[in-house]
Amino acid sequence: MKLASTTTSAGATGSGWVLLVAAVLVSGLLLAGPALRRRHPAAWWLLLGFPVAAFRVMRTWRPLMAGCGLAVSRRPALTVVSGLVGNGAPPPQPRVPRRGLIRPTSGGFVLLVRLLPGQVPEAFVKAGPAMAEDWEVHAVRVTSWKPGVVRIVASASDPLAAPRVPKQRGPGHLLRVAVGVLETGTAWVVDLRRVPHWLIVGATRSGKSTLINALVAGLAPQDVALVGIDCKGGMELSLYGPRLSALATNREQAVRLLAALVDLTLDRMSVCRAARVRNVWGLPDKERPVPIVVIVDELAELFLVASRSEKGEAQAAGTALIRLAQLGAALGVFLVVAGQRVGSDLGPGVTALRAQLGGRVCHRVADPGTAEMALGDLNPDALKAAQAITPEQAGTAVLASGDGWERARSHLITEAEAEAVAAEYAHLTPVLSELHVEAP
Repeated sequence: MKLASTTTSAGATGSGWVLLVAAVLVSGLLLAGPALRRRHPAAWWLLLGFPVAAFRVMRTWRPLMAGCGLAVSRRPALTVVSGLVGNGAPPPQPRVPRRGLIRPTSGGFVLLVRLLPGQVPEAFVKAGPAMAEDWEVHAVRVTSWKPGVVRIVASASDPLAAPRVPKQRGPGHLLRVAVGVLETGTAWVVDLRRVPHWLIVGATRSGKSTLINALVAGLAPQDVALVGIDCKGGMELSLYGPRLSALATNREQAVRLLAALVDLTLDRMSVCRAARVRNVWGLPDKERPVPIVVIVDELAELFLVASRSEKGEAQAAGTALIRLAQLGAALGVFLVVAGQRVGSDLGPGVTALRAQLGGRVCHRVADPGTAEMALGDLNPDALKAAQAITPEQAGTAVLASGDGWERARSHLITEAEAEAVAAEYAHLTPVLSELHVEAP
């Protein structure tokens, strides 16, 4: 008896110490919470924010599903039998969709939900604002994961409010650049090997130039050739002059440069055919030609026709761009085409070119037709999200590809920073004599 009493006392003492240590740790985290949140937001979220948010989800799941019309009542007969057998006991609770494990992300959480028979993902999409309100998070986005399952992604705060430029060491992966942050808090990465051609649209001061700055700043340290076409006299792309292998500043130069790029692409095709490979990435490293990223700023300047004499130039430029888009991905030539306004009224070549540009980025635009041209053929939900961007949300964009769509914001790279990057990596600029565009 004495031994049992001693053991019980020791167990109680041990439990008391565990509770005391736990209380001290929790108190310390609560006191240090504000400072931890400012200096190390990711650590604060994992230690404090996420556990609280996960508890809210578990506590509110059943009433939230019922309130949003996502719970399914039991069969009426079962309710009657329950009342008879249970002597007036309350009827069984309605069925709710089965929730999976709540997993934390860097700034939120994600969970999968299995739909009940007869339910569709659209019903959960409509319930997104109610979920965000009940769980006290910034936003909730619902997407279809696979048949019968939806994926719920919650963001604790707005990661697009002040995106931070990541610390990049070295050139990174070839043709892959982190240009900003997604709404989920993860990095916005433009990978030209995966999505080779991009269309970027946006009105003045919407963030279009900032995105191009971020892209060029990330490509500058890499072993690639950058080629610019800026028919507004080079006002935008001349910032990167020291890092550009060629720059066309009017449509006449642009037509010659694009024709030279097409010839270069056809030459690479002959090299691949002789080596019996399907693309330049199948060539040995020493024989592989340098990748070329062609940046076109203000597409409308290439296609607009003021007189009949300019029609031939515009058609030649459009035809060359379409050929580069069709052939370039396999031959190491990539397109980034930007414009304030892009519409079918610029000519049939614009619609044909748009079809070849698999990556789309839409900032705030001045007319709905441009947003329709950029996103309408990919995803109607992305189009609605782009049309909701306000002038106060400069830099915010909707990006879409065949994989889906996201809201994102590019890192702020100033003109001075862009010039500094171009000068720092000017020694990496490949000399491509075949792209000489000066007047003969």
